[in-house]
Amino acid sequence: MKAHDLKPAPGSHKARKRVGRGEGSGGGKTAGRGTKGTRARGNVHLFFEGGQMPLARRVPKLKGFRPPNRKVYGAVNLVDLEQLEGDDIGPDDLRRAGLVKKRDKLVKVLGDGELTRALTVKAHAFSAVARAKIEGAGGSAQILQAEPEKARR
Repeated sequence: MKAHDLKPAPGSHKARKRVGRGEGSGGGKTAGRGTKGTRARGNVHLFFEGGQMPLARRVPKLKGFRPPNRKVYGAVNLVDLEQLEGDDIGPDDLRRAGLVKKRDKLVKVLGDGELTRALTVKAHAFSAVARAKIEGAGGSAQILQAEPEKARR
């Protein structure tokens, strides 16, 4: 049996060391804090950098405000819709064609380009120009309701 094999008896508890209770206790005088200096005398807050200008104050602050519940749309132009097959186009068709990324839950149609055929376009939003051009070509623009997001914990 060696010193590292020794274990306390089951159920036994070792009393915690009470420091700063006089020289005779074995943990007196400096009470395990060494000698002198800030850490021996009091508490130093977590981000204290020794009097140097703290990181939180020397880094430039970002301006502006970005709302946490903003709506982000994937944009599609009429030029891209003109190239798709079929007369009834929805968000799933746009994702399949690679015009909208999978992470974009909402789709907005913008008015860049011209339409030469009548299309029924379903999206979550339309620009005024896009709506006018779609309806001008004899098609229709249908607005889809966004699915409510799951509540965050």
